[in-house]
Amino acid sequence: MPGSNARALTKARTLDADVVIFDLEDAVAPAQKEGAREAIAAALKEGGYGARELALRVNTLATPWGAADLAFAASLPIDGLLLPKVESADDVARAVHALEAAGARATPRLWCMIETPKGVLHAEAIAAASPRIEALVMGTADLAKDLHAPEPADRAALLPALALGLLAARAYGLAALDGIHADLDDDAGFEAACRQGRAMGFDGKSLIHPKTIATANHIFAPSPEELARARRMIAAHEDAVAKGSGVTLVDGRLVERLHVEEAQRLLALADAIAARSGGAAI
Repeated sequence: MPGSNARALTKARTLDADVVIFDLEDAVAPAQKEGAREAIAAALKEGGYGARELALRVNTLATPWGAADLAFAASLPIDGLLLPKVESADDVARAVHALEAAGARATPRLWCMIETPKGVLHAEAIAAASPRIEALVMGTADLAKDLHAPEPADRAALLPALALGLLAARAYGLAALDGIHADLDDDAGFEAACRQGRAMGFDGKSLIHPKTIATANHIFAPSPEELARARRMIAAHEDAVAKGSGVTLVDGRLVERLHVEEAQRLLALADAIAARSGGAAI
């Protein structure tokens, strides 16, 4: 949500999104940066965002606004700080130093955007750079530009970068978020990208318009069929263990401890979705 767009900041309170990202970077013109900070501070003070996680995307320290953005972030009641164009562990260290010098404590957590070739190649070092880091977010629009590869329908040119970012996140126990789909008129392409991202293992997708939220929520949430199978797997494995065996069959497929752990993760995800929405578990 651009910090300079008052209507967007208000509308965010009603959206069925897990996270609201207040933007000070690309979506805000240079002349509006300071006013955007003021608007975001006022919106946060007013509150009303419910159980949604709140994050702020700042400008990089290489820009005229980065230092002020980080000092501003240190004073806010937010969950995450989205750092754009992170290319090295040193980028993270400088941001952490600026945050802590401005008085930040345990929060906000850092979400690092991997959106340049150098960032992709250094993804592991970035993921390991600070205990503050909570997520890696793939910036596919900037990455496609730098690769000179306009995004095709199958995103083939981006797949190596997406895989490296995902591997780095998982190696260090971080969340991993897929990048945006820039063509808002391409509903089929957006759905395909969501399905591809979930199949790869991403936890969710960055969105730039409210109309895409329902599709993303549907695809990235575990389906009732998946959850029913997860419960069968857990029950069957518990029964097998009670009988002295570490493996069993469910629907004709081998089930052992690693499959049970994934089943438990899906059930926990469904519970978290239900808790955020205030509804019953799926």
